[in-house]
Amino acid sequence: MKTGVRRRDLLALAAAPLLPGTALRAAAVPKIKDVSVIPTEPAGVRLVIVKVQTDQDGLYGYGCATFTQRADLVVEAVNRYLKPLVTGRPADAIEDLWNAMYNSSYWRNGPVLNNAISGIDQALWDIKGRQAGMPVYELLGGKCRRGAMIYSHAAGREISETLDEARKLMAGGVRAVRLQVGVPGMAAYGAPGQKKSGDDAAQQDPVFDPDAYVRRTLQLFEAARKELGGEVYLLHDVHERVPPRLAVQFAKDLEQFKLFFMEDALSPENIDYFRQIRAQCATPLAMGELFNNPHEWNMLIRESLIDYIRVHVTQAGGLTPCWKMAAMAEAFQVRTAWHGPGDVSPVGHCANVTLDVACPNFGIQEWTAPNERIQEVFDGYPVMKDGYAYANEKPGWGVEINAAAAAKYPFGFSERGDGKRLNGGWGVVRRPDGTVINQ
Repeated sequence: MKTGVRRRDLLALAAAPLLPGTALRAAAVPKIKDVSVIPTEPAGVRLVIVKVQTDQDGLYGYGCATFTQRADLVVEAVNRYLKPLVTGRPADAIEDLWNAMYNSSYWRNGPVLNNAISGIDQALWDIKGRQAGMPVYELLGGKCRRGAMIYSHAAGREISETLDEARKLMAGGVRAVRLQVGVPGMAAYGAPGQKKSGDDAAQQDPVFDPDAYVRRTLQLFEAARKELGGEVYLLHDVHERVPPRLAVQFAKDLEQFKLFFMEDALSPENIDYFRQIRAQCATPLAMGELFNNPHEWNMLIRESLIDYIRVHVTQAGGLTPCWKMAAMAEAFQVRTAWHGPGDVSPVGHCANVTLDVACPNFGIQEWTAPNERIQEVFDGYPVMKDGYAYANEKPGWGVEINAAAAAKYPFGFSERGDGKRLNGGWGVVRRPDGTVINQ
């Protein structure tokens, strides 16, 4: 009996209908025909979206490139540098294109270029998902979980206001709440500022006293545990605003309140101090919002000095590097908690939730609900229900953008004060002695 495939069998195979998902693969590889930028500000924050169009009719993708404090520069980086580099290249060569873009500037790992790269990178994943007829999470191996537990923000000028906001979130099914509170007479991150009085009021820039902030926050968490109970998960963002030695003591003092995590206790310049925090207390630690490159997060993950990696996905260069980062973190028992505030676009939130459901070492997802203008511009924002975010089930990210609506809300549309004066940038915050602080 002869072995092998007979010629008539090959002919029959060629004539047979293709299985679902194979028809597009048999088609010509799409090439990048055009790259454009959609700048918009429907929620008071400058969002940058990149649209990559291919040479195949109706096949395109969107990516988030949002670096709100320097948004105009990201637009220029895409239009003037990355667009001419990638136009005409195969749209399905995501890994190759990412490395080409990353190395194209010689000096690497800056936030402007990383965000520009992310816009194209995420758009290419969107294209691949649309081409395959699958959500992007299927391209990463499928779901590990149905939904991603989220946390939301509760803040107020007074402790009582913060706790009232927390109760509202809890009543809506949210199981994890980040608490922030104002400091009398001073600026405060994540909470309304309070007016200065007397001679201090004459100072132009807001003032922040690390010691007063720490005392006030400890009072907040003491009250929260008494009034909200022990079942709710509580989080807090230091936002790198205290000096390293005080950060070590602060983490020790917060240990008694059993936080879900303490975020950004140190600035990227002082990450060596995480060794001291880890050695002295069991407070769970999250870090990474300001990270741009592997030299910042590698050590923290390798030495298991943090519990949650909190990178802003576009800041690191997009889905491609963050998928690898999550895999590295998994080996060292570090979980993900991607940055998800209002300065992440709906496309970026979809990328976050995609990673959340596809990565075994997911921890928690920061969540910002869309307002009506966001929903007018973007169709396909991930759904949140009973404290969980759910990935879009449509191909790619499942997001479509109304370009006419986006144009109604140009950069500067609703900015006030420093945001308007500084073209979307942040102002200066100082200690009482006049020293500029990290923020």
